[in-house]
Amino acid sequence: MSRISALETHDIRFPTSREFHGSDAMNPDPDYSAAYVVLRTDDASGLAGHGFAFTIGRGNEVQTAACAALHHLVVGLDVEGVVADLGGFARSLTGDSQLRWLGPEKGVMHMAVGAVVNAAWDLAARRAGKPLWRFIADMSPDEIVRCIDFRYLSDALAPAEALAILRAAEPGKSERIDYLLQRGYPAYSTSPGWLGYPDDKVVRLARQAVSEGFRTIKIKVGLSLEDDERRCRLAREAIGPEIAMAADANQRWDFDVAVPWIRRLAPYGIAWVEEPTSPDDILAHRAIRAAVAPVLISTGEHTQNRVLFKQFLQADAVDLIQIDATRVGGVNENLAILLLACKFGIRVFPHAGGVGLCELVQHLAMADFIAVTGQIEDRAIEFVDHLHEHFVDPVRIRNGRYMAPTAAGFSAQMRPEALVHYRFPGGAAWRTPYL
Repeated sequence: MSRISALETHDIRFPTSREFHGSDAMNPDPDYSAAYVVLRTDDASGLAGHGFAFTIGRGNEVQTAACAALHHLVVGLDVEGVVADLGGFARSLTGDSQLRWLGPEKGVMHMAVGAVVNAAWDLAARRAGKPLWRFIADMSPDEIVRCIDFRYLSDALAPAEALAILRAAEPGKSERIDYLLQRGYPAYSTSPGWLGYPDDKVVRLARQAVSEGFRTIKIKVGLSLEDDERRCRLAREAIGPEIAMAADANQRWDFDVAVPWIRRLAPYGIAWVEEPTSPDDILAHRAIRAAVAPVLISTGEHTQNRVLFKQFLQADAVDLIQIDATRVGGVNENLAILLLACKFGIRVFPHAGGVGLCELVQHLAMADFIAVTGQIEDRAIEFVDHLHEHFVDPVRIRNGRYMAPTAAGFSAQMRPEALVHYRFPGGAAWRTPYL
């Protein structure tokens, strides 16, 4: 019998602010960072699980400390018991009587739970010798339902309804798996649109995205209406009328600002506007959606748990949603959100603007296609072309599509040399301060 022998944590940061990678209206100087977790086991094979919570620099030490604070709930557990009951494992963390006071199920502590839960799923998939998307796809509907905490969801999604959705997706699974392996999953590119990029770089990268097969790009907006109109015009001219273009305000606006701003951008053919206001303000999203229709409204990358997602859907406040692999409580909670979206008929365009998020969220979108919705061509996963080289199993993009991972696990493992070089504050990447 093998046991979890250690919960190892690392404060890993990449100096992306030097080139304005990831810059937006609310975050002009992000340093993509990961509070990185390794679940070590005493298994003779060296079996381990990898996960992380994504941040953008300052405060990553707090997130890392929160991950480390879960060690007493994890170290010593039987590996077989964790793998056999991933739902129970997740609930043992979210339901801890004292840690819940720090949330409950939101904020830094909940993201720490998500990192550890994701590491457990990575461990389980590695142990089974399958990429995570396939590990989930091969689970029975009953097994998936047992992974989900339906507390606070029963007014919108009961276990029996979730089971019915999953059973309805059973026919055609093998054909969808073949389709995914052969064609991959649609992607859209945010790489051209960072707010700190000069106009010529936006145009060059927008054209490059189209030449690489992307059918949608996303532009960051929200700081200056004049600049936004110019950048949207230049991007639209660069990509032509047939390519979709989304706009992301990253929570910048109040209602009275959002509505006229979106109306001014609408003539440039905006596919959707993402996070037009506070990610917690369900009613404002609904009001903005009604006021700017037919422009679509979305949110989700900062939505802190399944309960808020449920309320956004119940309130008809969004046209589509983003999920994030590390914002909520891990794979289990994201499965609940995917089932909610399916129940309400809302498309999911997963968020991946950050270190390692592309690697993780591709598995969730692919599992959704195979095991939940059976839908793929009317949605896409975000792609940003940064930092993939630091992962053991980096994403593979071909003709604007994510190719399905084939290596076992959640694609979360960073290369050992990256953990050394980008460790904060002592790694070589951080020994020379910069302005």
